[in-house]
Amino acid sequence: MLLIPALELTARPFVGGLVSNAALLTQHFGLVLSLMGAIAAFPAGHLSTLTGSRSVLAGFFSPRIAVAHQALALLLAGLCAALLCQASVDLVISEQGARQAIAYGLEVWMVQWVMPLGYGLIALSLLKASMLALDQAVFRIALIGLIGLVSIAAATGLAETIQGLELHYFLITALLMAIGGAPIFAVIGLITIGLFISAGQPLASIPLSQYAMTVNPSLPALPLYTLAGLLFAKSSAAQRLSDLISHVFGGGWRASVVASALLCSAFTALTGGSGVTLLALGGILLPMLSARGYPEQRGIGLITSGSALGVLLAPSVPLIMYAILARVPIQTMLLAGLIPALLMVMSLLWIGGFMRQSAVASHQTPTPPVKAASVWGQAGWELMAAPVALVPLISGWATPTESAALTALYALVVVSLIRSELGWTALWSCFLLTAQLIGGVMLILGMALGLTNYLVDAGIPDLAIDWVQSYIHSPKAFLLAAVVFIAMAGALMEIYAALVVLVPLLLPLALSYEIHPVHFGIVFLATLEMGFLCPPAGMNLYFASAVFRKPLRVVMTSILPALLAIFVGSALIALLPEISLTLPSVFNML
Repeated sequence: MLLIPALELTARPFVGGLVSNAALLTQHFGLVLSLMGAIAAFPAGHLSTLTGSRSVLAGFFSPRIAVAHQALALLLAGLCAALLCQASVDLVISEQGARQAIAYGLEVWMVQWVMPLGYGLIALSLLKASMLALDQAVFRIALIGLIGLVSIAAATGLAETIQGLELHYFLITALLMAIGGAPIFAVIGLITIGLFISAGQPLASIPLSQYAMTVNPSLPALPLYTLAGLLFAKSSAAQRLSDLISHVFGGGWRASVVASALLCSAFTALTGGSGVTLLALGGILLPMLSARGYPEQRGIGLITSGSALGVLLAPSVPLIMYAILARVPIQTMLLAGLIPALLMVMSLLWIGGFMRQSAVASHQTPTPPVKAASVWGQAGWELMAAPVALVPLISGWATPTESAALTALYALVVVSLIRSELGWTALWSCFLLTAQLIGGVMLILGMALGLTNYLVDAGIPDLAIDWVQSYIHSPKAFLLAAVVFIAMAGALMEIYAALVVLVPLLLPLALSYEIHPVHFGIVFLATLEMGFLCPPAGMNLYFASAVFRKPLRVVMTSILPALLAIFVGSALIALLPEISLTLPSVFNML
């Protein structure tokens, strides 16, 4: 998956291409990667949940009740995965007759078998986790019950077993699963299954949506950019970039604050995950800020919130994801996000109060600056990563997937051969983590797209346009209302689920007010940054609590000023479309 696009990009000027149907082959390798990664994601803790893999009842009832609730939620999630396994088998059987070729004798239906295999193994993993959560006596009872369920499923089929259930049973069960710590993909998946069954539609449409999403021509760029970011995160790149930015901005506490915000934003854009940024930079930046006398709680708030601001910077995964969903050129979205990203950083620093004078900091002595030539030289290879990632893409020389492959290959060469910082074990852990992260994300995207397709077919966007336009008549009023709505949705939904579910519903509304889709996309993503910082889906809070070893309450208190700053920045971007559209207009990309 890494080598094929890179080889095609290199060979195209000379021989026109080396691999037959390279793009389609890469896309189907992405399908295999996502399902295999999803299988490994749950045991490794990389399947996102709303409650941190524990029941919300833990804070109100005895531990035994909370554990039983969690076990039930995992059991239901396992049965949901089993339903998706059966639906995937139906899809593969229906596709087998089409005999659609990929390359070298490989056909689409052959690769699609990875879907029932993946969902089947995920179901077994969830069921096993459900039983292991219980004590030994209940374990035996649950095991007997599981054997009975499997026997019934084998005899009649799970889908046929639940055909008579009404929609509200699915919704109640999904809520029970969500608050019990079940993976988000299973919660969304069960709601989607309930909607399809209530409408009398075949469940095979759900894995078909996931297949269509996964083999999108631009989607292989996501794991490749993620791999590049993880390779740099695993190396000492963060320390070298921190030294460089500290040198450029000076050694005082104000310079360190600016450097921390910029570095966190850039690192999140590169790695594709604010959690990775916190893990890579939290242990470096907080001691640096503390050494300059910056208050610890304010430093925690700065790093935690700064890590959420990379969504608008290239090559951010959510930015690319929006471009795919909205069918706008990825290059246009990458340019459109630059000025708003800088505005959001400035808003965080000044409106968020992180640049306020500190009595403690005023007595600190700046650390001695490192020689300029040495600092620039040490970080030179990392600085080249941005041009390698963006120039081929923006210039049109490479497709998004080819540009991502080139970036990942560059990162691999730098960290393993030039720097010699990562050995085979570390490299393998980066490849595995990439597969797990992307696998978990693709499960959510697949289920969310199935839900969205149902809502679109049911005419929900058209009904929403009529209803909203009867109350809101101004485009600016609509955008401000959208900022409030997206901020609330971001607090309740995982960011990728929010993208796939909300963009197809809200974008037609924006277009009905003659709002440019690029402008709306930047507003949407800027506002979603608040979702990283709001419970229950604000994963930055949980990462920060673990990295800084502070109670969740302390972390939440530290980011309150940042939430106001991000909201103000999002409102400014919404009211002034020129902030988003100026650069694309200059380069004739609108």
